[in-house]
Amino acid sequence: MLKLLTQISRFLIGALFIYSGFVKLVDPMGSAFKFQEYFSEGVLNMEFLIPYALLFSILLVIAELVLGVMLIVGYKPKLTVWSIFGFTLIFLFLTWYSYTYDKVTDCGCFGDALKISPKATFYKNVIFMGFILVLIAGLKYIKPLISDKVASLSTFVTLFISTVIVYYVLNHLPIIDFRAYAVGTDIAEGMKYQGDGEVPPIHDFMIETDEGDLLEEMLAKDKAMLITLYNFDKTEKEGLPAIAKAAAEAKAAGYEIYVLTASYVEDLEATQKEFGLPYTFAFCDETALKTAIRANPGIITVEKGVIKGKWNWTDADDVKF
Repeated sequence: MLKLLTQISRFLIGALFIYSGFVKLVDPMGSAFKFQEYFSEGVLNMEFLIPYALLFSILLVIAELVLGVMLIVGYKPKLTVWSIFGFTLIFLFLTWYSYTYDKVTDCGCFGDALKISPKATFYKNVIFMGFILVLIAGLKYIKPLISDKVASLSTFVTLFISTVIVYYVLNHLPIIDFRAYAVGTDIAEGMKYQGDGEVPPIHDFMIETDEGDLLEEMLAKDKAMLITLYNFDKTEKEGLPAIAKAAAEAKAAGYEIYVLTASYVEDLEATQKEFGLPYTFAFCDETALKTAIRANPGIITVEKGVIKGKWNWTDADDVKF
């Protein structure tokens, strides 16, 4: 009986870790932002770790995916099972802390692909901890699925591919966009309340200027380009010349240009001149900008309120008009 339960638990937990790791692997910045939230003063009060949030994110998503593969193929079962136990113990604490003290409303356990409340995630982790205890009890029954050689090769190939994907995504954009601002999204539709008490997928998105919120104006434009600088102090300044060039080409092609930032720009005219961005600067919520595009700076093109394209500054030359 224990042997059967061990095999069931092996594939169930392995699949869970592979899925959880993959949906975060394609968007490691999302997990980094979640780590920053957990490390903030109002949650765990470990702000000294915030600069390392991206590193923690990369290690987490790769480890989850690799451990899931290791468990299924049977590579180093003792190390694998105890590592999974340790990870789940940490997740168990974080999700318990989140729902008990109402600190983080979305734990980010499955990235943006699947939203589950911290309370539901905590009880899910409790249940899965039971399966992991079965794995510990039945360690001797976890053998390589095919052979030791295939198990080790599968593990290292997974590690290599995962690292390549993370490197690519961090230098461009997520290869799969699970967020509410995916290409093809109608922003106005995404902002509508459904009457069920749920917050709409797109919220806190604005184009706030001294003249008021220009969001409705932007949504009505045939062609608009949004340049996002969610935190001006942390913006990769080396990317601004490429952004300015793309914006100038878009302006010549009939696009209305909006520069969105959550930072206060003290001398707006000087900043516009310095970076070659003589366009409408506006305020937008930082979290909304981080959710809209994982780039700082980044480019979003919108036609009649529908998102048509998104680019990191590294791909500014590829922007299509």
